[in-house]
Amino acid sequence: YQYLRKYKRGENLDHFLFSPEMTEGTEEECLKLLLEFCGRHNPSWTELSNFTHFLNFQLSKCEKSIFCSQVVGRDFQGF
Repeated sequence: YQYLRKYKRGENLDHFLFSPEMTEGTEEECLKLLLEFCGRHNPSWTELSNFTHFLNFQLSKCEKSIFCSQVVGRDFQGF
């Protein structure tokens, strides 16, 4: 939700890292964003669950990847 919220607002995500302690928005806002970005019209709870698990997995991998680090970002801007 933190990533989707910042993405929708047009914020720079290059230096953002997920923080479970940081709470933003409401449950209603979270659900609206998930429905918007899920890519399915009228998704089931299972589809939303699969979407959130997949997105969480991908973003966790991205945060740990050397290719998405500040070191690489300095030399290859926009990579």
